[in-house]
Amino acid sequence: MRPSGSGSGGRAALLLGLFCGTVLLSSGAALGEEEPQRGAGLYDALCAACHGADRLGGTGPALLPENLGRLSREDAYAAIADGLPATQMPGFGHALDDAEIQSLVALIYTPLDYVPEWRLEDIADTWLVHVGDEEQLATEPQFDADPENIFLVVETGDHHVTVLDGDRFVPIHRFKSRHALHGGPKYSPDGRFVFLASRDGWISRFDLYNLRVTHEIRAGINTRNVALSADGRYVLVGNYLPHTLVVLDSRDLSPLQRIPVTDAAGERTSRVSAVYQAAPRGSFIAALRDVPEIWELFYDPANTPAEAEPLSGAPGDGQFAVRRIRIDDPMDDFFFEPEYRRLLGAARDAGRSVAVDLDAGREIGIVPIDGMPHLASGITWEYRGRTVMATPHLREAAVSVVDMDSWEVIRRIETKGPGFFLRSHENSRYAWVDVFFGPNRDLMHVIDKETLDIVKTLRPEAGKTAAHVEFTRDGSHALVSIWDMDGALVIYDAETLEEVKRLPMRRPSGKYNVSNKIYRSPGTSH
Repeated sequence: MRPSGSGSGGRAALLLGLFCGTVLLSSGAALGEEEPQRGAGLYDALCAACHGADRLGGTGPALLPENLGRLSREDAYAAIADGLPATQMPGFGHALDDAEIQSLVALIYTPLDYVPEWRLEDIADTWLVHVGDEEQLATEPQFDADPENIFLVVETGDHHVTVLDGDRFVPIHRFKSRHALHGGPKYSPDGRFVFLASRDGWISRFDLYNLRVTHEIRAGINTRNVALSADGRYVLVGNYLPHTLVVLDSRDLSPLQRIPVTDAAGERTSRVSAVYQAAPRGSFIAALRDVPEIWELFYDPANTPAEAEPLSGAPGDGQFAVRRIRIDDPMDDFFFEPEYRRLLGAARDAGRSVAVDLDAGREIGIVPIDGMPHLASGITWEYRGRTVMATPHLREAAVSVVDMDSWEVIRRIETKGPGFFLRSHENSRYAWVDVFFGPNRDLMHVIDKETLDIVKTLRPEAGKTAAHVEFTRDGSHALVSIWDMDGALVIYDAETLEEVKRLPMRRPSGKYNVSNKIYRSPGTSH
């Protein structure tokens, strides 16, 4: 739906996130009589130019039940009637009556009469080359800042990314991103290139030295995230829709392989919840939402075990091989120990957390963590001679600290509400956790990693959500996001816990430091 306009407003900003699939909300009841056939004509006239004639998305997001399943129909109605600020989505309430808006709502919640495939040729047809001859580009950073202490700050309020100098805390560059980035940027081993994924499947390759996008391609319809191989050669894309993994050449994002994700019998397909780089193993790990298997994908024939199965998907048939690790329940959220020999997985539907030995290829124990741990946000540190990991809970006001040898919970730290992100740095004695959900969402707890006690609770801005901490390269400063259209990036001295600077931004979410990512700091996700 092609609109214009900008502005702010809590409800409309929330709807923007919901349309992108970035905010969780339970579905509501149907609104009146559904008239998808009537809505089809209106859709063709008003919506197809941006959202695609087939509803698979274009400049606007895909409008399918699979993409909108967590958006209530009442809120979809409001988005069509009132529009969304800071986007190209206008309101049509002045032109459409209630029944017409109802019919559009009915249409977008009606499944297609076919399963979208998004074949390899469909992917290839979207390939965009923005820089044809990279030999003409500079091979050194074209800015005066430490290239390994650069942050990329994702601003979801108006779909931009700010390149930030991590020493002076001054923006170097700001560029428009694809709609609703998700899953965190992934840096090449030398830190020069960064790969960004949007919910609608667009993958962008950004040259950090030259501050420009070089290539883009749409690898899926509903994409979860990307991972980059340890050697920097391959980009792996995990999709919710269709149920596929897609392999791209990191040099130009050209498609190499499309891998259908099915169980061993080939009878049941699965959404891909996430893909991870397992650098010490020379492999990728994929979390599957609907099949009780963990996939380990090998891209180096010299490192591929004999039991791994070659994967089809022309033109790269057999290029990748998969080792299936069978588990009792599907697990869609992982935390890896630093050596990547074992992982902790959350079987959310079954309500349990399980330790898995990747070398042995089997479950080795149940870990007593309740309250839906957010394992992808877990961190590790050395505590009294042993390695521990800590994770916030999405449904309980606590942080759990787990011994990674015994898998025992050695401390449950009570907080002011459920949290989403936990971060630290190897040079800091503190771990920071937000209170993302509930009435205390404007708080940020600081935990002493030596005593496991909360030593300070910060309130960066009263009434506005404070979330997602990331540290500078040396761990001397911690950056906190104020998740609001009139938000900010707040920089703290990581030792004194005092604010030192504040930069206004448009609903900043994640911040990603080059050094912490490429050297796999134990205080952040990778």
